[in-house]
Amino acid sequence: MSNSRINLRRALAVSALSAAVVAAGSATAFASSEPTIKQLMADCASGTGKCTFNDPVVKGAYLGNYHQVSNTLYNCSTSPASQSMDWSDSVGSTDSLEASITAGGKIAGIVNLSITTKYGHTWSTEHRDGGSLGMTVKPGEVGWISRAQAMREVSGTWQTHYDNPHWGHYYWFWKDTITSPAPNGTDGVSNAVVVKTRPMTDQEKKSCEVHGKRAFTSGLRVEKTVPDRPAPSSQTPQPGDGKSPNAREEDAHRTP
Repeated sequence: MSNSRINLRRALAVSALSAAVVAAGSATAFASSEPTIKQLMADCASGTGKCTFNDPVVKGAYLGNYHQVSNTLYNCSTSPASQSMDWSDSVGSTDSLEASITAGGKIAGIVNLSITTKYGHTWSTEHRDGGSLGMTVKPGEVGWISRAQAMREVSGTWQTHYDNPHWGHYYWFWKDTITSPAPNGTDGVSNAVVVKTRPMTDQEKKSCEVHGKRAFTSGLRVEKTVPDRPAPSSQTPQPGDGKSPNAREEDAHRTP
């Protein structure tokens, strides 16, 4: 084979490889040309984007899932064990991304302003409570205090407005559902605090050998709980039409 043909084949191979690299780079750039909801929410929290929570719809209150709020009492003795147990609970807010919403933070403030404007009442993003409760645990059982919080959801549409185009647009929109604790008695739903007991597992019975034939407490939580939160969102943010500002964006940025 002549040197000219070899050189030609090498040139064609290099050209094809370069085209593949450019195409891969273009695909990567295209994939990252639109923001994620997490990125937009971060801009809302930092103030980089001017954000509002539009058209909020507050749904009816419901009783959330029970969750353990005290230490666990193990009764390894042969007679019932009675004891007063302290308990404490803190319930916060989460959104469709399963992200926590900090009480007193910018995101919480935006949601509260939107709901207050429409409904005339504030929106709680966190609730703390505590106390003590007596319990009696049978021999060979474990006991603990469990609590359920009145909860409610609000759905709406986030809008972020940038002074300069971000990802090619001044405005981005996405829907969200936020789950938060509701004041006790909202819509007739009351918080609940109860004592729960169950027989010891085989593993727990082995711990009695260490502690002797007596009752003891442990900070280990034994109740399995599903957090109160909305279903995860799979949606993507929606911009204005086209790569340039739409009519709404042009009006907002037109110089008087």
